Amino acid sequence: MKVADLFCGVGGLSQGFVWAGCKIALGIEHDPEIALSYKKNHPDTDVYVNDIRNLDFKEIHQKHPIIDIVIGGPPCQGFSQKGKRLNLEDPRNFLFQSFVDFVAEFSPKYFVLENVPEIITTSGGFFCIEIISAFKQIGYSVRYGVLNAADFGVPQDRRRAVFIGKRGDQYIELPRPCGQRSTIKDAIYDLPFIESGCGSEISGYETPATSPLQQFLRADSTILYNHVATRHSKIALERLALIPIGGGREALPPEHRTKSIYSGTWCRLLENGLASTITTRFDTPSSGRFTHPVLNRCLTVREAARIQTFPDSFRFYGSKTCQMKQVGNAVPPLLSLAIATQITNNENL
Repeated sequence: MKVADLFCGVGGLSQGFVWAGCKIALGIEHDPEIALSYKKNHPDTDVYVNDIRNLDFKEIHQKHPIIDIVIGGPPCQGFSQKGKRLNLEDPRNFLFQSFVDFVAEFSPKYFVLENVPEIITTSGGFFCIEIISAFKQIGYSVRYGVLNAADFGVPQDRRRAVFIGKRGDQYIELPRPCGQRSTIKDAIYDLPFIESGCGSEISGYETPATSPLQQFLRADSTILYNHVATRHSKIALERLALIPIGGGREALPPEHRTKSIYSGTWCRLLENGLASTITTRFDTPSSGRFTHPVLNRCLTVREAARIQTFPDSFRFYGSKTCQMKQVGNAVPPLLSLAIATQITNNENL
């Protein structure tokens, strides 16, 4: 099945559909640096580096006459609880209309629209109602709900709103939890235990995989990418050394306690637990629970990518800041795989 990924980012959604046997025909991403990473990891995909509102869908349709599935997550800043304006005037909240217009032009069999959970409840459910109504008007039946990536083998407590549409009057249900849970230890403990400031963009493995998740993500990879630890300041290293395994900032003396308001700040990840949502600042101990379970440093890009369930063959390009943005903003590929499998199974009925 041929897929178009709108607002594709680095391609977390795309990766799940690739695993499900689909072909990603085209992707749309407005950020050139992120689009470069997407293109390098999807060399056979036609990538449009532009604001979706500036594109001529009819022209794209002529080049890609058949698209079976349209997927994507319109930018969600206006829905986020951290957003400054949760209201109808925020223009960022209307980019979903471009998604609807694209579906209307291509008339795929299915679509998947994902976003933050607040899209369902913001402004009294206005956007949720608008989305369902807009797709109904162009001939789609829609099911929606909130999925937690942890229910699909992702070692992360990450909740996403998902709308699945099918052309016609039959619905396709959201995937059910797979019953398999993964932990931080399952995800990253086969990676080299490097210290703050160490590591390389290209390196190798030092130990074999020890969990099914590690085996799956390593697959046929022989090269390890993006495993570079941030060089923390002297004061940060002093604080981190004071935090015991399983502990947090409560272990710090008063003179070391910062005023950070983020949940999990200066707290270690629990090796037998889940990560909180991986954000775009996972290299900073004051930005959340991103400190390694036993080492005095935060996560590397590869470790964060593992927690997001990107395969090791997927390489992130660009500046460190951009790499973190690519990982932190992505849909976990294993969650995407569950959604893609739901669609491909329906297609094979």
